Amino acid sequence: MHPDLKILIELQQVDRNISELTSKIDSSPHEIQALKEQLHEFTRTLDERKARLSANQKERRDLEGDLQTIRAKISRHKDQLYEVKTNEQYRAMLKEIEGEEENIRKVEDRILEKMVEAEQIDKLIREASGRLDSEKARVQNEIARLEALRRESEQARSQLQARRQELAGSLSGETLGLYEKLRKARNGMALAEVRDGLCTGCHVRLRPQAYNDVRSSDLLLTCETCSRILYYIPHPESAAGDEMTADQRAALQN
Repeated sequence: MHPDLKILIELQQVDRNISELTSKIDSSPHEIQALKEQLHEFTRTLDERKARLSANQKERRDLEGDLQTIRAKISRHKDQLYEVKTNEQYRAMLKEIEGEEENIRKVEDRILEKMVEAEQIDKLIREASGRLDSEKARVQNEIARLEALRRESEQARSQLQARRQELAGSLSGETLGLYEKLRKARNGMALAEVRDGLCTGCHVRLRPQAYNDVRSSDLLLTCETCSRILYYIPHPESAAGDEMTADQRAALQN
């Protein structure tokens, strides 16, 4: 194995870990903001329900005022019944009284609807008000957890960045340049392990000679398909049976 390969393998793992930590760190503000928006939405909905209940109560008062006005009008009409001079006027007055009584029934139905609606809204308000403190505590605890995790991630990333400088400093400029070029071109994966004759980066089978060279050569070799730097880790002898083909295993059983 080329002396730089072990360094490159560790360097790639360090870079991947740094990338993962950076993603966590970058996503933390968005997650915290989402939690704050959840709490804001919860309190906004509660405030809207309180406003709806207040509007409901005002509408009921207005309807009750209308009811009093109609009843007063009916009372006047009934008093006027004794003042009419003709049967036609009497019948017209009775019809007007009937119309107003029908209006009373309509208003009373609307008042009843508002009362039912108020009960439903009040129930929702009481349930949400009971959950408000626990919801605030949940959001605060989750934000505190995310902030602590971010601090831990930043500390871990700083340590890894220091290790990266050490590893990169121990490589030749040519080797480091090749690694950085491939890492940028191959989505962070400049190296690929060879397993069972396959490049795990592009999953293309190597030529037999290329496979042998990767396993035995001290040179830095790259995949002919994806250009990644190749490395080979020998499998333990105990795992050799796992790498047998189906035909080989069948032959042993026979």
